[in-house]
Amino acid sequence: MENPPGHKSGYVAIIGKPNAGKSTLMNRLLGSKVSITTHKPQTTRHQILGIHSEDDLQIIFLDTPGVINPRYELQKAMMKTVDRARTDADIILLIVDVTDYEVPGRIFEMLSSLKGKKIFLVINKIDKTSEQQTEVVAKNIQEKFDFDDTLLVSALNGEGLQELMDTIKANIREGPPFYPKDMLSEQPVRFFVAEMIREQLFLRYHQEIPYSSTIEIVQYDERDDLDYISADIIVNRDSQKGILIGKGGKAIKQLGRSAREVIEDFVEKKVYLDLHVKVRDKWREDPNRVRHYGY
Repeated sequence: MENPPGHKSGYVAIIGKPNAGKSTLMNRLLGSKVSITTHKPQTTRHQILGIHSEDDLQIIFLDTPGVINPRYELQKAMMKTVDRARTDADIILLIVDVTDYEVPGRIFEMLSSLKGKKIFLVINKIDKTSEQQTEVVAKNIQEKFDFDDTLLVSALNGEGLQELMDTIKANIREGPPFYPKDMLSEQPVRFFVAEMIREQLFLRYHQEIPYSSTIEIVQYDERDDLDYISADIIVNRDSQKGILIGKGGKAIKQLGRSAREVIEDFVEKKVYLDLHVKVRDKWREDPNRVRHYGY
């Protein structure tokens, strides 16, 4: 794409611990929901790319999985995603929940190895505590790393987001747009549909089920009257299949209903959603299966 005079563009990676508010922050900055958000940690598994365009600039946000010590293949794949994002980005936002502000040493190690990038500390959820406590937390983290700037925000209610956006814009370099200006993400519709079904798993089931499941879109037909979607919910073991389906198929019907409503909002037309549960024994530990399911 050509580079209009004075046009700015760049990549901004959002990193942090699980549940720090990375996805909520990206959705708020974009003014649109491209990343699934739930109150549970480790909801995000992929790098989600969201595009913010104006006449004279384009910012590509990278939402990443929360930084953890990986225990199995799926989590290792998630951490490779974080690694790629911090390498690709021009600006890094380290987002920290003001009520859970211990930053693991491995995050500072990751940041220390980066050269020539702007790194901003973003203290999130400031609506949950006092100004004084926020300042104490910020000071505590600033002592451990030399950040280019510190910003205080509430991704939930929008406080401080304009200042954060202005800071990002001021630090983005001149360059051409990377994507068409009307594009919000590079992911296909099928990807978002799978994520919306997965989001409902997190909202409706407890403990291990959402973390042991993934979604495979088997068929997506755009028809004149409605979109027909067939999706498999992949689980780790047999006992999880029974819980997912529920007595007389009641649980999966409710899951299908709520997922269908969210998908219809997204694609702006009627949807027929056909869900099936498949057991793939210990799929999260199997590198080939993890790759096959797109991680």
